[in-house]
Amino acid sequence: MRQHRHRLRRGLAVAGTVVLGAGIALAAGVPAQAAAGCTVVYKVQSQWPGGFTGDIQITNSGDPMSSWKLEYDFPDASQKVSQGWNGNYSQSGQHVTVTNASWNGSLPTNGTVGTGFNGTFGSANPVPTAFSVNGTACNGPVTAAPTVQITAPAANTRYTAPASIPITATAAASGGRTISKVEFYHDGLLLNTDTAAPYAYTWAGVPQQTAAYHVQAISYDSSGAKSSTADVPVFVDASTSPAIVADATSVTVSPGEESTFKLALSSAPSASVTVAVARTAGSTAVSASPASLTFTSSNWSTGQTVTVGATSAATAGSTATISATASGYTAATVQVNVIDQGSVDDRFTQLYNDIKNPSNGYFSPEGVPYHSIETLIDEAPDQGHETTSEAFSYWLWLEAEHGAATEDWAPFNAAWSTMEKYIIPSHADQPTNANYDASKPATYAAEHPLPSQYPSQLDSSVSVGSDPLAAELRNAYGTADIYGMHWLLDVDNTYGFGHCGDGTTRVAYINTFQRGPQESTWETVPQPSCDTFKFGGPNGYLDLFTGDSSYAKQWKYTNAPDADSRAVQAAYWAYTWATQQGKASQISTAVANAAKMGDYLRYSFYDKYFKQPGCTSTSCPAGTGKNASNNLMSWYYAWGGAYDTSAGWAWRIGSSTSHFGYQNPMAAYILSNVSAFTPKSPTAKSDWQASLNRQLEFYQWLQSSEGAIAGGATNSWNGNYSAPPSGTPTFYGLAYVVAPVYEDPPSNQWFGMQTWSLERLAEYYYTTGDTKAKAVLDKWVPWALGQSTITATSFSIPSDMSWSGAPATWNPSSPAANTNLHVTVTSKGQDLGVAGSFAKLLTYYAAKSGNTTAKTAAKNLLDAIWTKKDSKGVSVTETREDYKRFDDVYNASTGQGLYIPQGWSGKMPNGDVIAPGKSFLDIRSWYKNDPDWPKVQAYLDGGAAPTFNYHRFWAQVDVATGYADFARLFPNG
Repeated sequence: MRQHRHRLRRGLAVAGTVVLGAGIALAAGVPAQAAAGCTVVYKVQSQWPGGFTGDIQITNSGDPMSSWKLEYDFPDASQKVSQGWNGNYSQSGQHVTVTNASWNGSLPTNGTVGTGFNGTFGSANPVPTAFSVNGTACNGPVTAAPTVQITAPAANTRYTAPASIPITATAAASGGRTISKVEFYHDGLLLNTDTAAPYAYTWAGVPQQTAAYHVQAISYDSSGAKSSTADVPVFVDASTSPAIVADATSVTVSPGEESTFKLALSSAPSASVTVAVARTAGSTAVSASPASLTFTSSNWSTGQTVTVGATSAATAGSTATISATASGYTAATVQVNVIDQGSVDDRFTQLYNDIKNPSNGYFSPEGVPYHSIETLIDEAPDQGHETTSEAFSYWLWLEAEHGAATEDWAPFNAAWSTMEKYIIPSHADQPTNANYDASKPATYAAEHPLPSQYPSQLDSSVSVGSDPLAAELRNAYGTADIYGMHWLLDVDNTYGFGHCGDGTTRVAYINTFQRGPQESTWETVPQPSCDTFKFGGPNGYLDLFTGDSSYAKQWKYTNAPDADSRAVQAAYWAYTWATQQGKASQISTAVANAAKMGDYLRYSFYDKYFKQPGCTSTSCPAGTGKNASNNLMSWYYAWGGAYDTSAGWAWRIGSSTSHFGYQNPMAAYILSNVSAFTPKSPTAKSDWQASLNRQLEFYQWLQSSEGAIAGGATNSWNGNYSAPPSGTPTFYGLAYVVAPVYEDPPSNQWFGMQTWSLERLAEYYYTTGDTKAKAVLDKWVPWALGQSTITATSFSIPSDMSWSGAPATWNPSSPAANTNLHVTVTSKGQDLGVAGSFAKLLTYYAAKSGNTTAKTAAKNLLDAIWTKKDSKGVSVTETREDYKRFDDVYNASTGQGLYIPQGWSGKMPNGDVIAPGKSFLDIRSWYKNDPDWPKVQAYLDGGAAPTFNYHRFWAQVDVATGYADFARLFPNG
């Protein structure tokens, strides 16, 4: 089966050929403005004997600053800064001074900037307690807002895994208000909520981790006002004594049913060890068997199964604790939650807990969702611990459903805040937008079919249209910055680019795809989004993609519109459910920001170089006003500019190609018809209404004779505005494309594109009853079910498809039937994420139409998925024959393999050489250290194709939300 998906994000154009010089120098001791208020959060990110890494976050609550100077004193004379980044460090005695770097001096009101350092210490490493910015003391009391303080544990306390960390806090309110609750977090992930003093929670079963965990607390007062976050770093070291290890911290069981978990030992024993297993607390209707397990020096690491049973008298909602003990060993405990497992809603809760369980590894220490738990995976991201804007949007969806079930909206707000912090570039990360010239958005560079045809030369003789959005967005939000997610992050900084070449900062912006539709993920050269020429070749990575007479250090980002629109979609459902609970005010900030994101998302409507639709040569008319809008959501929009703030240029581009799979009529409806989501720009609401209408026509135009939806359309044939072949059907001037954007494999081959996009259409139909949407679904659903075999215990759904024929040229006044457009399902499988999406689609369609066949199929599909449940979520075994491409070098006859131009050479941050004749693996040699690498190597050596059980974040969420939606829309089953 094919689980992998290749999703291009391309931003070829640069806006000029300016060579960057030195930045503007600012006097270290002269602030541009005084800070009326500031908050400094100092964290020890990791620590080792005699050394540590520190992270400092500065938030300006006063007037905007154009430069900043942070000062503090180390409590111990032995503490020294040895290396700093994102700021200029100096130290005199115990006094430390940090001034801004050339690119991050601007700090607006409520803006945050981060800096960090490596340091040394003697016998102690206490945390500084007093900070000032531009001479103003920070971390003072916030008028009217509540306060919270973590009283235990102390900063930098060390524990031994599996740790039990008691957390206590005090909180106070002002102005006659009272404290309503205190929330406890670790690294941005909600642990528990306590509504009465003394505020406490014990975080149990915490696994070992090299980096610090951050224990956090937030208090809320009776008015709903929220405190700043109290943050204390703690460390959990590997156990030095033998321990019993459980593969889960909690399990669920239904009355009259059974569940299981596994136990093993942490190290080989010298003699046989008997582990006693028993219920030690909680419901007496819960029991565990067998009563004992025996481990030897040969089977100590092999998990042995414990079966947990609940009698029919067990009460849903009750809990019990199962303990595993042995003399001389640290015990393991597992909490048992008794639920009505027949309810799909309870299955959502189980998967939610699996995803949020720290020991399962879905989130980084910073609280960023990984693409997958597993690191060895290559599909759209080329490593599992990268992440995408897609994952963030799914996280919002997960937390929206959680809020609907629990009325707790703190995790949803925390997810939005984390998204803003890590994957929406800050002002410091896009510093030269103010120099953007909307009359000349970018310099033209043709796209080419093959990577071997790159770099593409800039051509200023080709006219480009004007950008009609920039001015009204700047007026609406008071900034030239773009509020949109970049699509790809190297969360663990595996490549080592870091932030703007610092090499160390985790959660780093990167990009991959840049060279035409044939460039699969196996043929990409990853590059930093902020290219300072520190890595790669003499011009960094720029001259692999775009040809120029000289090169400038620059930043650049690419937005995936389907992810941003999904974030809007998730925020809408959060708003809907919170409103029903009378709690809409709790998520008002996120809702406003979702509307803002939708405002900027209109860049996806526009041709890459703002050319008018129907373009068939480079001399076709440039757009003026909004006549370059296709009113469809294209594959990307991108923006960038000079790294040097004195260089004075920036650029923006759209995409000329629209894939049906990226359309989101639900988001278009929300942004044009729901008042809470009306963007600030005066023309945004009408733009989204026009897009909604156009998207519905797009589905109709591309619907095959059988019912599946075909690829899409482009305004730039071959990526260079060539004339399409004679007879190519068109849609409002755009030419039909079978495989929009990428061809290895074809972009409309994967059935998941069908379910993702049609699920959004089904939500829209459910919400509005629109007959156009219903007509498309009425044809699609019978086709998809006819290609599937679904029972309550097993399923097989389409995996890959092929296409023949073409649609008729669109006539909006009299649409023709697509009798010449056909689809064939070429393979079937059990892609769990796609199955979850499919189930949601069927659920929304059935709830509105009353179609009992669709409802039954949705319920059976959800039941069948549950048979794939494991301790970390749901998974199936996948065979990855495509992993034979790990060591493929470029082959001119096939056009496949990693292409590097002759004469070009450079290095990755770890020293891997980039040169002709190198492979995907050659420039990612760190893959050889992955724990799963031996089975890939065995395959490359001639063995069988390797198999994996992957836990992709998006797939877990698609399944979990499928259970929640069915339970809500069909409460009686």
